[in-house]
Amino acid sequence: MSFTDWKIDRIEDVSAEEFFTLVDKNKNHIHKTFPVTLANSDSLSKTEDFLTVSLDKEKNKEGFHFYARDIKTNELIGYLCVKTIHYRISKCELGYFTDEDFQGKGITSKMVSHALDFSFNELKLNKVFICTSEINFASQRVALKHNFKQEGLLRDEFRNGDGELQNTVYFGLLKSEYNTHER
Repeated sequence: MSFTDWKIDRIEDVSAEEFFTLVDKNKNHIHKTFPVTLANSDSLSKTEDFLTVSLDKEKNKEGFHFYARDIKTNELIGYLCVKTIHYRISKCELGYFTDEDFQGKGITSKMVSHALDFSFNELKLNKVFICTSEINFASQRVALKHNFKQEGLLRDEFRNGDGELQNTVYFGLLKSEYNTHER
């Protein structure tokens, strides 16, 4: 099922109040996979600080932030960050979540498509990677749908929101592969 009444906004178009609302509404949904974002957005004042730091990262080209917004309600319904940017190695990581009420509607997939275009064509990077929990099959499907290759399993690589170490599945996509599939 596709949902077309949404758009992608950048960080300068997002208020702390609306990002706090998105995170707070989805805290049970994202607590295991986005513990840092959740910890930095568990109050309005912390969310303001988090967005200020994120905006500074954008200005310094250390990270980039994209937000899905429902056109009808004007509410945020998703978040994607381009992070862990290594310009010398020419790669970055994508992290994302969609409001639980909007999952399965193609929003994450379209946000990833947008972020891939941005990473390869604007940032001129050679590789984009996604690290996801072994049990997050939806995120794994998104990676595979975009022709990422599973490159490995990283053991005890990530401490989730419950404080447990968990394995991470590492997916990578090279610019040459992206260009082949985008034609």
